[in-house]
Amino acid sequence: MNFIETDIKDVIIIEPKIFEDSRGYFYESYNEKVFKENGIDCNFVQDNKSKSSYGVIRGLHCQLGEKAQAKLVSVLDGKVLAVAVDVRKKSKTFGQYVAIELSSENMRQMFIPRGFLHGFSVLSESAIFSYKCDNFYCKEAEFGVKYNDKALNIDWKIPENKVILSEKDANALNLEDYPNE
Repeated sequence: MNFIETDIKDVIIIEPKIFEDSRGYFYESYNEKVFKENGIDCNFVQDNKSKSSYGVIRGLHCQLGEKAQAKLVSVLDGKVLAVAVDVRKKSKTFGQYVAIELSSENMRQMFIPRGFLHGFSVLSESAIFSYKCDNFYCKEAEFGVKYNDKALNIDWKIPENKVILSEKDANALNLEDYPNE
């Protein structure tokens, strides 16, 4: 596996070594020992999957306080733009983000540490998105920021008239409303 640093400390892109032959392919998507050797020391406790169609934007979400989650995200089918926004109040990169295309073709993963909002937009006809979390989901600890918050200015690569949101995401707050922790 190749671990690639991004412009924001601790957000890491993981590229697997893919072994292909006439039967198809094989790759290792997670190896606790290799991840620890590369600075990712998490005890993942929950796996989630979602399926969405073109234009869907899920996020931006996080959980606050002791319920915060680190995530290892990937795409099983299709293509998405995955986004991680730094909301660590004392961070030099607060409010900055990393955006990367993840697909079933490039087989990349993104590690998103605790203290980040996360979201993705579906760029293919449909996509199956997978994420491992190091903490259990807690509805009471949820916080969301609008995908189109002008303070972030994220290009989700979806025309505005094609964006599909949940009611929760449509009513999310702005980055300036993020609580001091």
